[in-house]
Amino acid sequence: MNSVTPLEKARQRLRHLLALVIVALIGCLCGCQYEPDNVALPSTSSPTMEARTAPPLPDGNDPRPFPPLPESGDIDAGAYFVPVVGHTEPFEITVPDGWFALDGGSLGKDDPDHPAEWAVYITLLPVNYVATDACTWRGALADDGPSAEAFVDAMAAQSSTASAPPVKVTVGNYSGFEFDHFVEANVDMNACDGGKLCIYSRHTQACSRWYSTLGERETYRVVDLNGKRAVVAVGRIDESINPELMREARAVFDSIVF
Repeated sequence: MNSVTPLEKARQRLRHLLALVIVALIGCLCGCQYEPDNVALPSTSSPTMEARTAPPLPDGNDPRPFPPLPESGDIDAGAYFVPVVGHTEPFEITVPDGWFALDGGSLGKDDPDHPAEWAVYITLLPVNYVATDACTWRGALADDGPSAEAFVDAMAAQSSTASAPPVKVTVGNYSGFEFDHFVEANVDMNACDGGKLCIYSRHTQACSRWYSTLGERETYRVVDLNGKRAVVAVGRIDESINPELMREARAVFDSIVF
């Protein structure tokens, strides 16, 4: 026989419902608090955190935004970079239309009124050995050392050619020298080794830079890049070249930035 009165049963139901309501409210509050914490503080392995990493620098901030100078063939007008052996940074050169590259170390342009393949040129070759005599150069390619001054002295002392007195120049943050170099009078080029005047070379057994005519003339600029030497030159095949073309070649030469 049940001894609980109807009034007591009603009170028990009320207490039970109240307990359920409290549990439900606690669960709701806990769930609401957890969700924003999870969104605001993702774990370190979250894809969202990876997406927030800094993107790579755009091309415009690349310290070398120009393409390398092509090894050979016609080249488009524009700026190019050229590596310097032993130096961390390349130099820049700006070329107009109509120029072509050769052997990765020279640029040239034709004069339509001249039979030579290239009338004016820029040479960018590294220099390791200077010929003591440009005519009898075989076996006479000497290491002139790494300094800019040593190159100037070796070129001035070279037989069968002559140099104008050097002038000190500043190229950007670097110092150097500039001078003209040309064939000495009364040289019989046909009697020279290989029928050419060898000026300098990258190797001891072959010539890298030579003159093929008696009227050939160059302006050299040698720059000391913190102990590493860079040698560049502008020249013409002979004195009959169109002066306008020579002025254009000089502008390319002066565009070189170290």
